Amino acid sequence: MILALASLPFSNEIAAELHSLGLVVRERAPLSEFTRFGIGGAVAVLADAFDEAALIAALKATPAVVLGEGSNVIAADEGYPGVILRYRGSKIEMDSGAIVCQTGASLQALVDFSIERSLAGLHTMTRIPGWVGAALYGNAGAYGNSIGPYVESVRFTDGAEAREFSNEECEFRYRESVFKRQKEWVLLSARVRLPGGDAEALRSRADEIQRVRDAKYPPAMRCAGSIFKNLLVAELPAELVRALPPKVVIEGKVPSAWFLEQVGAKGMRRGDIQIADYHANLIYNDGAGKAADLVSLIAEVKARVLERFGLALEEEVQYVGFDR
Repeated sequence: MILALASLPFSNEIAAELHSLGLVVRERAPLSEFTRFGIGGAVAVLADAFDEAALIAALKATPAVVLGEGSNVIAADEGYPGVILRYRGSKIEMDSGAIVCQTGASLQALVDFSIERSLAGLHTMTRIPGWVGAALYGNAGAYGNSIGPYVESVRFTDGAEAREFSNEECEFRYRESVFKRQKEWVLLSARVRLPGGDAEALRSRADEIQRVRDAKYPPAMRCAGSIFKNLLVAELPAELVRALPPKVVIEGKVPSAWFLEQVGAKGMRRGDIQIADYHANLIYNDGAGKAADLVSLIAEVKARVLERFGLALEEEVQYVGFDR
């Protein structure tokens, strides 16, 4: 997805108005500090809202892009000449047997909170970077679990007021939700109900997953995890499915990494942007990487897969500051 440039020109008055609404404002903030890739020029105004009322007031005051932790974002080298808002509400609490979590909390904090209370389901999502809002937005998951099925309801704002959707209305499916199609909506909180489990067993499994994930995606690695979504077997051409090695199909999905490996993506490099030599769906910043090189490399491997297999891979990452 491309997050387009703001339609109104920036002025110092916007920063002052957002500050007056109770937001914490920073001007000319380098996006490289707020994205996991460590890439991106300056944003004209970065404003953090810590409560719903301030966020809604800010959305009414100015056109803006809403960003989370930036773990899954590619920011342009030229930066972003507008306003970026972040919702920083991060409270997590129990309410009548369900977890109520504000979307500015880290997903890891929610995972740990659930394990500590002997609640199962989210423990397999340990070490997935990002905030809860992004996890809901993209129906994040791992090891056969996704957050969507556990969500009872989601509070969000359409920019004018706070609203609430049931699970069904959220339209969760593989790495998708209704919120991906309604870019102007901003997630505020979620009510999550999980089955009971054994805290010790859940922690043991989470620690095992953490070791595997840290080996594949070291915490210090400047990357967004997997670049492309995996592909659902049910949506692939039958003749292609028949040609796949049986071991490639995992839980009804084919890893994008398999297709990327077949077209020689492993180890490709453009400037300081590197595709891992052990995982074809992992691209990272190996030094002073540039967004232009990252975008170019993504386009190159997508084109190779399209040419050979007729498949259009879809990025999990989002783009900020690209007017296209």
